[in-house]
Amino acid sequence: MERYDQLYRLYDEFDTGQLRAYQDFVDLFPPVDSRVALEHWQNASEELAAGKDEIRQAFPDVGETFATIAASVDREGAFTALDLYTKYDRAVTVLVLDVDETLRSAGRTDNEIPRDTLHRLTEFHEDGMPIVVCTGQTLENVKGFLIQGLGNELVHSGDVSVVYEAGTGVFTPGHGGDTKQLLYEDLDEAIRAVFDDVRSRVLSAAPESIRRGCHLQGNEFNVTLKPNFETGSDQARAIIDEGLVYMLDLLGEAVAGQVAGADADPTAAHDRARAFYAAQDPEIRTVLEQRGGVPSIGAEDLPEATADVFERIDVAYYEADAAEIGSLELNKVVGVESAIDVLGVAEPFALVMGDSKSDLRVMQWAHDNDAGIAAAPEHASRDVLDFVVGTDDLVFDPGQATDVLEVAFAMDRLARLDG
Repeated sequence: MERYDQLYRLYDEFDTGQLRAYQDFVDLFPPVDSRVALEHWQNASEELAAGKDEIRQAFPDVGETFATIAASVDREGAFTALDLYTKYDRAVTVLVLDVDETLRSAGRTDNEIPRDTLHRLTEFHEDGMPIVVCTGQTLENVKGFLIQGLGNELVHSGDVSVVYEAGTGVFTPGHGGDTKQLLYEDLDEAIRAVFDDVRSRVLSAAPESIRRGCHLQGNEFNVTLKPNFETGSDQARAIIDEGLVYMLDLLGEAVAGQVAGADADPTAAHDRARAFYAAQDPEIRTVLEQRGGVPSIGAEDLPEATADVFERIDVAYYEADAAEIGSLELNKVVGVESAIDVLGVAEPFALVMGDSKSDLRVMQWAHDNDAGIAAAPEHASRDVLDFVVGTDDLVFDPGQATDVLEVAFAMDRLARLDG
C-alpha cells in the first residue's frame, strides 16, 4: 500500500491542478515572437520548475517520477494507472489506436486530432513507445493527417505502423521489404474474384439514386459506399440504407456466380445474401425490414457451398456513414498482429482504443491473450462499451482520448520505479 499512500499524499498536499496547467501551457503554447507572450511563457516555465522541485524534495526516492506524474495526470488518472499496474503488473508496451470517433470526434473536435493528444503521442514516441494506428480509412488518408499532425520524421521513424482498411494492409515505413504488406493478396482466388466482381459493378450497375447519392471510397481491397451528404444526416442515413440493400444483392450475385456459374438465379441470390447477413447482424435486419427487403427464406435454408463463401465475407453497416464489404479473414486483429511483428514488439501489452465492432475484435484479442487493456469513448457501439466497462471501465468523453493516454503514461512511469 506504500505507493497508494504516496499518491494520496501527492494529490492531497500539492496543487497538482495548477502544476498541470503550467505544464500544458509550456508544452502546447511554445514562446512566440511577442515580448508579452514570451514573458508569460517564461513565468509559467519558472512556476512549473518550482512546483516540481517542491515535489522532488518531498519525495526523495521517487520525487522525479512523482513530479512528472503530477504535472501530467490528474488524481483520478493517476490512481487508475496505479490500479491497472497493480492488477496486471505490466506497463503498456504498444499503442493500438483507432482514429475516427476515437482520437478525434466530429462532434467535439471538428474531426481533428486535438493538439494535446498529438503532443502526448509525440512524448510516447520520444520514450520509444511503438504506435499502431488502426483504422478503416485508406492508407493515403491516414498518412496525410498523421504527417500533418505528428510530422514526417515521426511517421517515418520506424516505430509507427498503419493498419488500414480495417486490416487489408499494413504500412510500416523504414522496414525494407516489410514496409508495405498487402494482406489481401494472401486470400484465395475465389474470394478475390467475388470482390473484383462487386467492385467492378457497384457504381456502374447501381440505381441512379445511389450513383448520385454515394461515392466509392478509394480502397485497395474493401468495397465501401460513402454518402455524398453530411455524415449522420437524414439524407446520409437514407442513401446508406438503400446502398446496403443494393450491396447485399450485388454480393449475392457475385457469390452465386462463383458457386453456380451462369446458372445462378439473381432473385434467389439476393434472398440468400439478405437472409445470411440479416441473421448475422440485427442492424442489417432492421434496415431490411424498414425498406421492405426481408428475405423469404432463412439463413438455415442456404446451400452449404453458398453459406461457406458468405462466412468468409463481412458486410458492415455504419448508420448514416457507410456500407462496406470486407473479408473476415482480413480484420484489424490480423493487421495488428502483423504490425506488432514488424515493429518487433516481443511481448506486447497494448492499450487498444476504439469505438466500433472492428475495434472490439482487437480488444477481445488483447484480453484473451493477456496482451493489453481496452478503452473507448462513451459514444462507442453498445457491444464495445459493454466489453470495456466489463474489463477495466476505461471510458472517456468524446474528443478526450488524451485522458486515457495519460493513464498509460502514468503506468509507464510507475513501472519504471520498479524496474
